[in-house]
Amino acid sequence: MRKLRFALVQKDFTVGGISENVNKMISTINEVEKSSPDFIIFPELSLVGYPPEDLLLKHSFIKDNLEGLDKVIESTKGKSFVVIVGFVDMVDDIYNSAAVIQDGQLLSVYHKILLPNYGVFDEKRYFAAGDKPMIVNYGGVKIGISVCEDIWVPDGPVVDEVRAGAMILVNISSSPYHLLKGMAREEMLRVRASDSRAAIVYTNSVGGQDELIFDGHSVVTNESGKIIARAPDFKESVLISDIDIPNIVSANLHDPRKRERGRTKPTVEFVEVNAININRDPITPIISETLSFEEEIFKALTLGVKDYVKKNGFSKVLIGLSGGIDSSLVAVVAVEALGAQNVTGVLMPSMYSSASSIDDSQMLASNLGIKTYTIPISNVFSAYLEALKVAFEGTNIDVTEENLQARIRGNYLMALSNKYGWLVLTTGNKSEMSVGYATLYGDMAGGFAVIKDLYKTMVYQVARWYNSYKGKEIIPNNVFVKPPSAELRPNQTDQDSLPPYDILDKILKLYVEDDLSFEEIMERGFEKETVKKTIRLVDHNEYKRRQAPPGIKITSRAFGRDRRLPITNHYQGRG
Repeated sequence: MRKLRFALVQKDFTVGGISENVNKMISTINEVEKSSPDFIIFPELSLVGYPPEDLLLKHSFIKDNLEGLDKVIESTKGKSFVVIVGFVDMVDDIYNSAAVIQDGQLLSVYHKILLPNYGVFDEKRYFAAGDKPMIVNYGGVKIGISVCEDIWVPDGPVVDEVRAGAMILVNISSSPYHLLKGMAREEMLRVRASDSRAAIVYTNSVGGQDELIFDGHSVVTNESGKIIARAPDFKESVLISDIDIPNIVSANLHDPRKRERGRTKPTVEFVEVNAININRDPITPIISETLSFEEEIFKALTLGVKDYVKKNGFSKVLIGLSGGIDSSLVAVVAVEALGAQNVTGVLMPSMYSSASSIDDSQMLASNLGIKTYTIPISNVFSAYLEALKVAFEGTNIDVTEENLQARIRGNYLMALSNKYGWLVLTTGNKSEMSVGYATLYGDMAGGFAVIKDLYKTMVYQVARWYNSYKGKEIIPNNVFVKPPSAELRPNQTDQDSLPPYDILDKILKLYVEDDLSFEEIMERGFEKETVKKTIRLVDHNEYKRRQAPPGIKITSRAFGRDRRLPITNHYQGRG
């Protein structure tokens, strides 16, 4: 047997959508059969979607998942290839599992051994850990089976599979995206393959699930760690790749380390499957191009919006257009994700709105081809001030009056949302959310926060890339050059209240993502009072962030699922 053919199914499976997921699996199996594969590999928990979270505490959910698996098994009757499916197994407890299926039979089940419980992961809350590595013996070719985290740990269960003779390692995964994660993941797999002298077949999920994005980026490596096939990022795909068995055998014969490691045989479950031996035309595997920093972010945002909107039963979205960079980027993402016909912009000028902001909003809308409403807030703002006149008597005008304007705009947007069933996309960025430069029930009002995890400097970077990518000025040039402003008082700019964004964002990354202390950040050369103020603002605005809508995770540590700090907190490590 010179080559084995693997079909890596990188598809968008929906959490809780068991019936639709099963139908997608069965149709994919029937379609991929034309490629004469030896193995068809589906991602981790693809039958139920990832992460199912507290759905796993419902017995009916586990039962429906097992019935769904039976339907997938039934669909393979008369088919000679092996299918591996991620599902939830229930024995004495529930397990994150991989089913090994052939010709209408469930041959065996692998239980994930290493359960991640850090960052966005919470698997120990739900699953019991497996305790036995697995090898599928396919015509004398030993193939190790593992699930996601099992391959990330250098001395994890795949090591035992290699010691037991595995020449190919199949890993099914639902590995959430953050910036540059695909290449980091790929490098880990390259190292694991090279160290093991085993080829790796790595199948990852793709799609958006609430805050999380799954980028796909499924890959196949040879026994030297070279990438021989790569699926596209952020896109459904079936990646077909052949693996040359004699090359693996030769590499192992020339590597004496394998003999040393193989002296002690680990406890591994062996599963015998029927091998097929047919003549097939050779294929040229696809090695998709990797993306630039900006394109990667943009495609993640686009996929996140598309899936959140559609999976939650919406078809159209609504965006407050201010003429600034944030709402401009959110608008272009929405149009790319949903089409211009499904995006509406709302201009809500006040007495403080500049003519250029209105012009820039209208030009953006025209360039994108989206419908707009213009609903001024000045008269309503005056009515608010009149209504509050007695209660505010003897006080000075301050941020309260500024926030009233933001809240009027939030009310307008939510009224349109209620009337027409449109989802409001909020436009706040990570810099603003970090320091509380946002208004509760005002510009924070909405259903989905598209750029919640992008620092302001990243917003500009991605927006510039988008215009360059389109080859024309979609976002008006004036949006890039004018000072950012909330326009809630005369001549206001963001830098009246905040440090310059190029400095602020660096401090925020060190404090929010890297967890450095005041002293450690100071040692990086930042001005004392700027660091002190930034940390104070971040710490004092945790309560706001808890009330913000969910948003797309882009950085390595996002607010919400990643960074969880108590609101009531007297820790004094703030300078």
